[in-house]
Formats: sequence, C-alpha cells, structure tokens
Amino acid sequence: MLAIKISNPNEPSAYSIIEELSQNLYERFGSDGKNSFTDWEYNNPKFVFVIAELDAEIVGCGAIRPLSEKRGEVKRMFAKYPRKNIGQSILSFLETKAKEFGFEELVLETRVKNKEACSFYMNSNYIKIPNYGKYIDRLDAVCFQKTL
Repeated sequence: MLAIKISNPNEPSAYSIIEELSQNLYERFGSDGKNSFTDWEYNNPKFVFVIAELDAEIVGCGAIRPLSEKRGEVKRMFAKYPRKNIGQSILSFLETKAKEFGFEELVLETRVKNKEACSFYMNSNYIKIPNYGKYIDRLDAVCFQKTL
C-alpha cells in the first residue's frame, strides 16, 4: 500500500529520491533543479516535504514552500513509476497540508518540454498562468496555479 510521509529532505531516504529526481531531470532537460529550496526553509512551519513509500521502497517525493501568507509553491514533485497514482497521492497530500497552512492557492513551475508534468497538473485542475518570480522571461518554463 502507498503511504505518504512527512520527511526532512536531508534524511537518507529522502535524499536518495531527491537525487534520483535530479538525475532524471538532468538527463531529460539538462538541468537538475537542485536549487529548488534551501536549508533555511526547512524550519519554516509552512514548509513540508513528503516521500511516498510503496512496499518499503521510496517511490516519490514532493514539497510545498511558502511564497506569501496565502500562497504556496509546489516543488520537487516526482513519481518513480508512472501511472501508479503516486504523483496524484503526493499532490493530494500536499494540497491538504496547504489548506491546513492557510494557503488559498498553490503555484508551481515546470519545463515546457515536460509534457507529462504539464498534462498531470492540468488534469489536477491547475491552470496555466503567466510566469512568476525567477521564471519571468524564462521561455523554457511554464507556470501553473490552483485555487484551493
């Protein structure tokens, strides 16, 4: 059975899936995305990092970090095996936590070339928005938002 668990990104089990995500992104898009968040954010009460565990194997991860009092950002979403409901389970858990944190919306960025991720987010009721923050004027980036 799939279990979503809150973790610290520096713990060995979490670190290994983050490294797998980074390698996957680098091989597919030429950038590993490792600068997604920094250690100082881990102590923020509105930051959460989760891992997905299936039969004692870590099979996915995801995080939310606060951008403002009412807006959170989804980061480091990864499902090791496609079409096994891993990504959707992680995202649903993160959306529930975001509501608990008092966020009214979630935003995220992915690569335009990452067609699977774009479809996944649109199928999860995220809408395309103008690029925000460091993604403004980045032609390789596409941003999405969901009102909670």
